[in-house]
Amino acid sequence: MQIDRNNIFNILKEYDISPSKDYGQNFLVDSNICKSIIALLNINNEDNVLEIGPGVGSLTHFLVTDNNLVSAVEIDSNLTFVLNSFYKGYSNLIIINEDIRKVDISSYTKIVANLPYNITTELVIYLLKNASNAQKVVLMCQLETFNHFYDTKGKEYGPTSVFLHLLGDIKKEFIVKPGSFIPAPKCSSIVFSFTPNSVCSFEDAYKTYLLAKQLFLSRRKTIFNNLNSVIKNKERTTFILDSLGIIKTKRPEEISYKDFLNIYSFIK
Repeated sequence: MQIDRNNIFNILKEYDISPSKDYGQNFLVDSNICKSIIALLNINNEDNVLEIGPGVGSLTHFLVTDNNLVSAVEIDSNLTFVLNSFYKGYSNLIIINEDIRKVDISSYTKIVANLPYNITTELVIYLLKNASNAQKVVLMCQLETFNHFYDTKGKEYGPTSVFLHLLGDIKKEFIVKPGSFIPAPKCSSIVFSFTPNSVCSFEDAYKTYLLAKQLFLSRRKTIFNNLNSVIKNKERTTFILDSLGIIKTKRPEEISYKDFLNIYSFIK
């Protein structure tokens, strides 16, 4: 069933659904936005598609029209009941009532999600760690949160951005205004895509991410002081940074994700 402003309130009333703040539920009701999101996936007949948090099926409607297999993982049992009612005749759709963080996602080639605002970063990290066969990931999140993923310098730059950029290409796609949702969130959202294109092995990327988490703990301190808190040897810390051509007085937010990889590789 296509979800839009003309039927969303009737659906919510019929199934006695109230959007859950605990699950960060904001239902997308703009069909044109839905079509644009699905188009970004470039789905072909061989793809095994995963939708995370389908809600009442705003995106699901446009996913099941092709013959490829679609799995929709929804944590809210009330919403899985609605989805099963809407899509009982679709043999290519599997509806799973589960927390996505407990699901094996290694087999999926295309992934799409309107990320719950309260656990956005946690889910992005989960996808990076576990979606080992993904060829394209299209996500929507709060605009202000996206900067933590996209920026490669400045106050929003951090370990998650380091991890993402080491594993692939992240691209801004388009902005979605609050009015496209019921209920309307307090800020705009952004749709972005991620295409795996690693500059190093997954193991090195993940361990670099863990190191970056340590080096970003005290953002106001220099990279020398942060690294030395890990190395615990000033001479060796100086040797590492000098060898890599990294200025010791720079802060973590001023060095590139490749610098973090180089620091990890040197220590390794």
